[in-house]
Amino acid sequence: MTQSNTRGYVTFATGGPNTRTTQVFINFGDNQRLDHDGFAPFGLVTDGMKVVDMLYDQYGEGAPSGGGPDQNQIQKQGKPYLDKGWPKLDSIKTATITSPVPAPTPVKPGAKVTGPAAKKPQ
Repeated sequence: MTQSNTRGYVTFATGGPNTRTTQVFINFGDNQRLDHDGFAPFGLVTDGMKVVDMLYDQYGEGAPSGGGPDQNQIQKQGKPYLDKGWPKLDSIKTATITSPVPAPTPVKPGAKVTGPAAKKPQ
């Protein structure tokens, strides 16, 4: 089964065709459009997606398209840069690898999303 960038999948960011970076993100919604650009899902949040939905989301996308941190500055300055400019930024302190990955429950077409996830930008 091929994974896709749908809700709950943990995905490597890409630096261009046939590359990946060390940065990862959790898909808050359906981002299947990223599949053909090489964004490779490698994990799935199997427990705690309600917690993920509560992560602070008011900084928006990273610079220059949003008010979030600049990726180059993160690489150069690290955590002190993030702590100074984005004090409410959440971080993941632990994660547990489980095997095998359970199959996701399909979402019915036209299903209404409610709660904090409905307010998150895709």
